[in-house]
Order: sequence, then structure tokens, then C-alpha cells
Amino acid sequence: MKWILLARENLGRPSYLDYRRGVAQKSISLAPGSLLVKTRAHLLQSSAWYAAKGAAEVRIDRLVEKRRGKMRKLDTVAILGVGLIGGSIGLALRHRNLSRCVVGVGRSPVSLRLARRVGAVSTTTTDIARGVAEAELVVVCTPVDRIVDHVLDVAQACRRDALVTDVGSTKSEIVASLKGRLPNSVRFIGSHPLAGGERAGVGSASVDLFENRLVVVTPTRESKKLDCQTLAEFWTALGANVVSMTPRKHDQSVASISHLPHLLASALAAATPEKSLSLAATGFQDTTRVAAGDPDLWTQIFLSNQAPVLEALGRLEISLGRFRTAIDNRDTRALKRMLTTAKRKRDVVGS
Repeated sequence: MKWILLARENLGRPSYLDYRRGVAQKSISLAPGSLLVKTRAHLLQSSAWYAAKGAAEVRIDRLVEKRRGKMRKLDTVAILGVGLIGGSIGLALRHRNLSRCVVGVGRSPVSLRLARRVGAVSTTTTDIARGVAEAELVVVCTPVDRIVDHVLDVAQACRRDALVTDVGSTKSEIVASLKGRLPNSVRFIGSHPLAGGERAGVGSASVDLFENRLVVVTPTRESKKLDCQTLAEFWTALGANVVSMTPRKHDQSVASISHLPHLLASALAAATPEKSLSLAATGFQDTTRVAAGDPDLWTQIFLSNQAPVLEALGRLEISLGRFRTAIDNRDTRALKRMLTTAKRKRDVVGS
């Protein structure tokens, strides 16, 4: 077993050195400010150090260790929404022989035919009830503003012992909307694979999309331990590293490390004069890459995670104000200090 220590802000240079030692033997995807530790003694020692240094937040989350082949083979898995993420789940399941049958459920017969052609699913249907009727596990991979309705639809038709999860980028609003509306026999635990890209659709799906990528599962107090373990083993079997945290903590974290970067990239791209684009090179391309994402999808994500995104945006506005003041005053020391801090935090993430 391993743990992840998350400590935000005011970390100091030793956090970077400890982090590098922590991941020296394995490269995995972690959030900025994260430290992978391998022993409980190291965990407690490191968390005490961060707290003493005045870190804004110190939190410990358990990293579920990869154990290849531990997950039992499932009979039927249903994927509602066979796009980039759903298609990649199907490809990974079939490539690893983890499920006898993978059912793709969607609205577009054309997209479903493509899903069958690329091998992402065994069979397809446009009927949700028919698609989930025999599934042990149902993965809802639809846009975040449709997830609640689709989970409710699944709950009316799935097996009594089925486990339902999703892949949405936000969690608190979904969990709150589902509370008290699911039949007692239906168990839902949210998931968020931190994987994907700007390209959409099952044609861009990849069998190894989740390999060494982070997946966050977000159980609530009502979630059963066995269901949490089953879901963690499912993602682990697809190649992912799994972290468990509450829906609220998840939304706060991804607002800073996922949603705000997209917002900033989009704002930068939108603010760039058209006449300057002919000079755009790798710096502009790298910084604005995620702005090429689906506008409809990201509109839903920003509004679904409104409060944490606004909080993260407020921190960015303060930081931009400090940079503006330093440049306006030609304050070399302040500017260099902020750039050095930014470099240190970026170096923690790696390439």
C-alpha cells in the first residue's frame, strides 16, 4: 500500500526534493503539490513537516496499489456514451479480457457502428433499458449535465446487484442531485479518470488511455467498502492508479489543476490578437493546447463546479495582480521570486 500526501501552498523547496525521492522508482500522475510516500513513517514525518511549515492544506489520501489480474472477470459491462473515454474503457476491457461482453449504449447508430468496428464494444443498442439489463457494472460516460438523468434511467432498468459509476469531471453536484432518488438496491459511486485529450469520439479512443493515469473515485458515507474496492480494482485493471477522496475534495482539487488551467488557456487564446497568430510557435501552442477542447463540454464543467472554479479563479486574479504590480514597478526581486516559485511548482509535476 502507498499513500499520497497533498499539501497546497507554502511548501518550501524540501517538498520538491522529497517528491523526487518518492517517485524515483515509479512514474505516476499526481496533482501539483503531491508527494508519493511508501511507508507510514515517511507519511507521518512528511505531513508533520508540511504542517510545521504552514502549508495551507495537508491531506492524506490512500493510493490503491496496482495488482494486475486481481479483478475477477466480469460477465457484462455496459458503457453509456461510447466516446473517447467510454470507447477507451471498452477497448481496455476487451484487450485485457476483463469482461465477456461489453455493451455500448448511445443515441447515434452511426457512432455505435464505429464503436463496434474499432472493437470498443461487443454489441450496441440505442435503448438504455435493454443495454444495462444484464450488466454487473454500468459506466456512464455522457456529458456532465446529463449524468444525473442517465444514472436515474439506468437505476430503473439495471440488475439489483449492479454497480453504477460515471466519468464526470465534477462530483458534488451529481451526488447531491442523486441523493434520495435512487432505489435502495442501486449503488452509485462516482469516478473521474484524469485522462483524455482535445480529440473527441470513439475514433480517438485508445486501449492504453488509462495506463499510469490517475483515476479519482469519490465514495460517500453511504458507499459500501466492498463496492469501493470493486470499483478501484476495475480502474486498476485498466492500468490506472486510483485515489479515493470525497466529492467535495475532488471538486476543489480539480478546480485548481484541471478546470482553471483550461479557463486560463481559453482566456489567453481569446485575448490574443488575430494578427499575432501567424507568429504563434511552441510556447503559445503548449500553453493554449487545452483551449482546443469542446466548448459545450467545458461550459457544462465550469458551471457544474461553479464555486470551486470561482475560488481558484480568485487566487489566479490575485497572482496576476502581483505580477502586474511587479512589472509596473520594475520590481526585479519580486518578479524573480514569483517566477522562481512558479518554476518550482511546475518542476514538481515533471514533463
